[in-house]
Amino acid sequence: MPDPVITAAASQIATCRATGQVPVIRTFFDIPTFTATHVVHDPATRTAAIVDSVMDYDPASGRTDPAFAQEIVDYVTAEKLKVEWILETHVHADHLSAAPWLQERVGGKLGIGDAIIRVQGIFGRLFNAGTRFARDGSQFDHLFHDGAQFRLGTLPVTAMHVPGHTPADMAYVIGDAAFIGDTLFMPDYGTARADFPGGDARMLYHSIRRLLSLPDETRVFLCHDYKAPGRDDYVWETTIGAERRHNVHVHEGVDEETFVNMRTARDATLSLPNLIMPSVQVNMRGGNLPEPEDNGVSYIKIPVNQA
Repeated sequence: MPDPVITAAASQIATCRATGQVPVIRTFFDIPTFTATHVVHDPATRTAAIVDSVMDYDPASGRTDPAFAQEIVDYVTAEKLKVEWILETHVHADHLSAAPWLQERVGGKLGIGDAIIRVQGIFGRLFNAGTRFARDGSQFDHLFHDGAQFRLGTLPVTAMHVPGHTPADMAYVIGDAAFIGDTLFMPDYGTARADFPGGDARMLYHSIRRLLSLPDETRVFLCHDYKAPGRDDYVWETTIGAERRHNVHVHEGVDEETFVNMRTARDATLSLPNLIMPSVQVNMRGGNLPEPEDNGVSYIKIPVNQA
């Protein structure tokens, strides 16, 4: 049975390419966290979205650094863009979101997938966040459901739920370009891990197959790159066709069981991201620090000997 969300997104991509209604995309790459932040705008109206922003953080000193996020502000200002959306593809475990800091300076509504509520439940319990931490997604301005359609200026946008890396992963198809978060990496590097709480390798496989049902010519923008062996440069743009034919983990012909076995075995060898403790606690709050304690200071919790 045809997937109506894929059908709608594919039609959108074909129409936008045929009419030349495509977004302008500028990517900023944060080397300390290997994260690509994309600023997407409609050339007709200069309406913009910022996808997967970064607030750098030094865990040794407990200090945030907005220098990278300031580059985004400088670009938006220089290009006279009107930021309408700050979009998160998921609750990141490897970097802090700069969304609230950016909102103060360039505006925009903060959006994420509606399965954030499940993620908040999982990590709210894990970090014993208490009753002051709302688990209803209210830290975000808008929660997107699978298949939600909206516009960025004159550009059509389709939101797609692509869980597996986390329960709440979303891809945003803006014009002819898909912003897919951590679901896939460059074809020579493979796929995202699926071993965080709420992650699921089998679910990830189905989400990837869903993305790979988009037209070959769909431009794909990734959230991370780690430079595959033999490659010297960071790269964050590819196509659905290239992923389908050449992705080392999940190219055409790789079946579900083969992928799940590979992904499960590989994940068992991976260490946790360096910034997972602060990142999850901040990002599940929409990029805000935990509530200050009675001395006015916010604290990051680290579970000890957590089962």
